[in-house]
Amino acid sequence: MEISDIFNILHNAVESQQNGKKISHKEMATRLGVSMRTYQDWRIGNSKPQVVTAIFAMLGALEEDDLVRVVKKITKKAGK
Repeated sequence: MEISDIFNILHNAVESQQNGKKISHKEMATRLGVSMRTYQDWRIGNSKPQVVTAIFAMLGALEEDDLVRVVKKITKKAGK
């Protein structure tokens, strides 16, 4: 599984935590403390620095049930 796939799964999961309210790249970048360009590069796989910090910040924004669901989804896709 590519890092960009993980970012897309996590972005969608964070959106669903907010009753499906869409979150722009700019808003998510602000939440993670990075530029919008950096976040976009992570989502499309052009750049991977600081990725672990960002992934954990996104996972920390999820409720427990969604966290388990997302981690299982990532784990399942990584095993393919």
